[in-house]
Order: sequence, then structure tokens, then C-alpha cells
Amino acid sequence: MSLWLLNHFSTTTLAVVTVGGTVLLAVTGSVLLRRRYPSLIQGEHNDMVGVTLGMFGAIYGIILAFVIVTLWTQLESTQTIVASEATDMALIARDAAAFPPDVRARLDTALSAYVHGIVEDQWPQMREGKPSYGATATRFQAVFEVLQAYEPKTAREEVFYEEAVGHLNDVAAQRRARLTMAEQELPPLLQALAFGGALVLIPLTFLYGMRKLRIQILFVGSVAALIGFSLLLVFVLDRPFAGELSVSPAPYREGALAQYWTTE
Repeated sequence: MSLWLLNHFSTTTLAVVTVGGTVLLAVTGSVLLRRRYPSLIQGEHNDMVGVTLGMFGAIYGIILAFVIVTLWTQLESTQTIVASEATDMALIARDAAAFPPDVRARLDTALSAYVHGIVEDQWPQMREGKPSYGATATRFQAVFEVLQAYEPKTAREEVFYEEAVGHLNDVAAQRRARLTMAEQELPPLLQALAFGGALVLIPLTFLYGMRKLRIQILFVGSVAALIGFSLLLVFVLDRPFAGELSVSPAPYREGALAQYWTTE
């Protein structure tokens, strides 16, 4: 469900629904409770509620901060993996310039097929959270086979051949890491703490009595808006390949790899 929402609605729409909905529910609940129990206006229990709010707010704030930092770090790590994989493939394409024309042509063909497979076949699967190793396995193996079948004839070719093989091994490791990151999501326990904590903290603000309704609405609405925005960050950062803030496949179309897209 979360992947569908991320892939079919803009971040702005999700922000309006999440933050606006949280504020609306919180303000409505506060007003209804105020009318149901008019004695809350006197603030007789404000001291106890204030201490409880402070304690719960501190614990919940630490949890949310930990979750958001973790997810942001995960997103940055995924971007680094994608950029590194694309860079290593670009270096292989450059190293191929030292090989005989027929070998270079076969390697370019294999690299082009693999790059297109990543962007056109595998990327949509990663956006859905269901990456398939087999989607590009044959094309990736074809790159290996080109290098395995080639025997360097000169010292110069030997140097570039070793460099190309080294970069290809790095691509293999980064490919696996990229597909693994596409399956990652926040553990259920942290999801429960992040979203369940809001269900505890926001209703507590209803119990903090204030004589003026406007002041109470401002207080409850501000807390709800902050929590709603924090939950929005958790929601959009949880899946690194889904939504508007997702990792882009642009590195596979840039630099030395741009030549494989010129015919489009």
C-alpha cells in the first residue's frame, strides 16, 4: 500500500493529506473533548499532563530522530551505490578503447544491453519493491563472457584488461547491494513506534486545558503538524526507489554511458 501511494501521488499531495489530516483530526478531537468535559478548560491537571507530555515528547522525539536519520543515511548510501555502479561501468567502457575493434564492439553491445536492462526492466521492479536478480542476469553475464573470451596481446592491453575486470567485479558487488537496498524497509517494530507513538502523544495534548479555545487549537495543531511532518518524512524516505524523493537512474545515462542512449 505504501509503495502504491508513493508511486501514484506527489510528495506535495502526500504532505497535504498527512500533515493536514493529522492536524484536522487532532483539532477536531481536542474541540470535541473540550465540549464533552468542560472542566478541562480550568487546567486542573495541567501540571501532571505537562510532565507526562514532556516525558513522552522527549522519548518520541528521540525515536523519530533516530528513524529519520537512519532512513536518510540509507537513501544516501543507495545513491552512492548507484553512482558507483554507473561509474565502474563507464570506466569499463573507457578501458575498452584499448582493445581490438571487434572486442570493443562486442563489449559495447553487452554493456549497452545491461544498462538498458537496468533502467528499463529492473528499475520499475525496484520501484515496486520487488527487484528481480534475473531481470538483468543474462545481460550482465554477457559482459563477463566478452572479457573472459578475450586474451590480451600486448602489455598495454593487459593493463587495461585487468582494470576492466576489476571494475566489472566491483559492478557485480554494487549490483547485489543495489537490489538488496530495493527490498529494504523500516522494521515493523520501528514502524509501530513511529506511527503508534503519534497515537499516544497527540491525544495527550487534548488534556492540557486552556481557557481560550484559539490558544488550545494553536497548541494542539502545532504539535500535530510537527508530528505529521515527521511521519511524512518517515513515509517517503522508507523506500529509496519509490516516490519523488527516490534514487534516480540518471547516472546510467550520463558520462561515458550516454553513448548507449544516443540512438533514442
